[in-house]
Amino acid sequence: MEKKAGRLLALLAHPDDETFIFGGTIAHYAKRGATVTIVSATKGEMGRRMGNPPFISRETMPLVREKELREACRLLGAEEPIFLGIRDKTVEFKPFEELAATLCRIIRKQRPDAVLTFHPVWGGHPDHCAIGRAAVRAVEVASDAGYTTGDSDDEPCKPPYLYYISFGESLKNPESYGLTKADVVRIDVSDSLPEKLRAFRAHRSQTELDPWLWQSDSSALARFGRYEYFMIGDKRPRNRLDELLPIDTEADAS
Repeated sequence: MEKKAGRLLALLAHPDDETFIFGGTIAHYAKRGATVTIVSATKGEMGRRMGNPPFISRETMPLVREKELREACRLLGAEEPIFLGIRDKTVEFKPFEELAATLCRIIRKQRPDAVLTFHPVWGGHPDHCAIGRAAVRAVEVASDAGYTTGDSDDEPCKPPYLYYISFGESLKNPESYGLTKADVVRIDVSDSLPEKLRAFRAHRSQTELDPWLWQSDSSALARFGRYEYFMIGDKRPRNRLDELLPIDTEADAS
């Protein structure tokens, strides 16, 4: 399999966001040599699912979900995750510029080719939208030499390409969001569905209430779609990024 250098940085809100939404993409590019890093704003400590039967408590949930995310990242081929330590369900209340500066600091240290995050409006959850808004700001200022994050060794970097993650096949018909097919890309992750399934199961506390995930591998894998969809977050030419992410556009895909 051809190896491609490159870095992907995902700025997310909760453990399991990475797997449930675009785990196939992570595994797909990790096995091609890309470095993938997951940032989780919280440890999901206010989640309602506690296993089936319940095996964790409110007190142990952050520890369990942190461990689950670390294991999911390992199975997907991602680096060790980064946790911001924000309390679950309170990301939207974090001072905006403070959160943006934190994310900018990470971007400048990681120097990714692409940032993947939630859409600031269509994120589907207040925490998702909040991390998305701050991520957009962080991407905008990452290359600005006049912007400081407070770190003495902070250095501007080339602006990464920006993509918004999406849920399932919601972007098969982008017109419903006022978009065109040229605004949407899809990635064929059919070669990475086994890794995605294992990562789903690693998030045991959140998935044991879904019987289909714990049937035979073949039955569970049949429930996954072949494609994962992303919305282009900026309008710059894609030439450099295409070397890392040879993305199949909806318009051209068969």
